[in-house]
Amino acid sequence: MTHTYTVTGMTCNGCRTGVEQKLNAVSGVDSAAVNLEKEEAVITMNTHIDTETLQQALPAKYTITEKSGAHSAHQAKETNVFSQSETVEESKVQQLKPLFLIFAFIGAAAVLLHKDDWDWQEMMLDFMGLFYVVFSFFKLLDLKGFPQSFRMYDPLAKAVPAYGWVYPFIELALGLCFLMRFQLTAALIITLVILGITTIGVTRTLLDKKAIQCACLGTALKLPMTEATFIENAIMIVMALVMLLV
Repeated sequence: MTHTYTVTGMTCNGCRTGVEQKLNAVSGVDSAAVNLEKEEAVITMNTHIDTETLQQALPAKYTITEKSGAHSAHQAKETNVFSQSETVEESKVQQLKPLFLIFAFIGAAAVLLHKDDWDWQEMMLDFMGLFYVVFSFFKLLDLKGFPQSFRMYDPLAKAVPAYGWVYPFIELALGLCFLMRFQLTAALIITLVILGITTIGVTRTLLDKKAIQCACLGTALKLPMTEATFIENAIMIVMALVMLLV
């Protein structure tokens, strides 16, 4: 069963992430997705949970109330499953458009940098370097909110909270290493380790079908956790393996 609630008291993405994390931790909640602009939380639960229990799970500055008629509206939507799934897929594509555009621009830049020599190894190194620099930039835009989103699916960030704070700087350092051709072997091994850990967390999230925000572009762009996130990490892992083996 899915219910829609109004959540007041949120002022930033850090608040939104914190509320989402608290709601997802409530026993009986399958998934909770919080929208900051709409001041809304959509919660799927396997058993009925009263609003008071949800309120107790949140800090005192937040207030959660169920929207009247939200549950009945959801039930009405379920009568047309095909139309609903089609809309969801279209929405996912729209939400992931920034990610696709960034990949396209980074790929084009890497190719244009080597249009005279067509050295594919150099192209890959520049692609990886630009990837890390661009993605670290978005994470650094909200250094306070990023660690909270990141540890919702990254196993190491969940076990060691400080890792979430330094991760954007690790990405930035790796990007500079690839672009400057400095300590490439070490940079490639670190890439395999950190993205391998993240990919494990992403895979678990996808298998559990949890509706959470992907932190790959920080909190500035609200991207859903989808198969595209897995593919994004897989591309970088494959590139790192190829560069280590050639």
